[in-house]
Amino acid sequence: MRDAAPPPALGPRGEGWVALQGILLVAVAIVAVIGPPWPASVRGLSTVIAAAAAACGLVLAAAGSRRLGSALTPFPRPAASQTLRDDGVYRLVRHPIYGGVLLLSIGVTAWRSPWAVVPTALLALLFDRKRRREEAWLVEAYPGYQDYRRRVTHVFWPYVW
Repeated sequence: MRDAAPPPALGPRGEGWVALQGILLVAVAIVAVIGPPWPASVRGLSTVIAAAAAACGLVLAAAGSRRLGSALTPFPRPAASQTLRDDGVYRLVRHPIYGGVLLLSIGVTAWRSPWAVVPTALLALLFDRKRRREEAWLVEAYPGYQDYRRRVTHVFWPYVW
């Protein structure tokens, strides 16, 4: 399995990816607050979707964060002193924290405003590019990462994506 060339590093540890992620997360929040609310005809459904997405996102991000422990960092380049995590939630999905944050953004969007779909979609695209950059570094750092990637095929959400 060979991917296309990885996205650029955007800094020694991938600081640019983190900055772009922060900008998009703020954009989701601002647009959700200032954008028009969902129409009354779908507000009940959008509220249910918001609650489900947010709850799943919190569980996924918390499980990933807890499993990483002191290795948790916003930067895509792994720290040299860390080891590959392939247990816990990482047995089901390779990037549960990105998936959890994305579900939280979907939850905010569904709760507040359809306009927030735009920055949420951009966040999904950014996370996909960031994870490709991260995985290129993980392949360099951990000899077993290629095998792990073959075993765990979902990148953000277990059994879905």
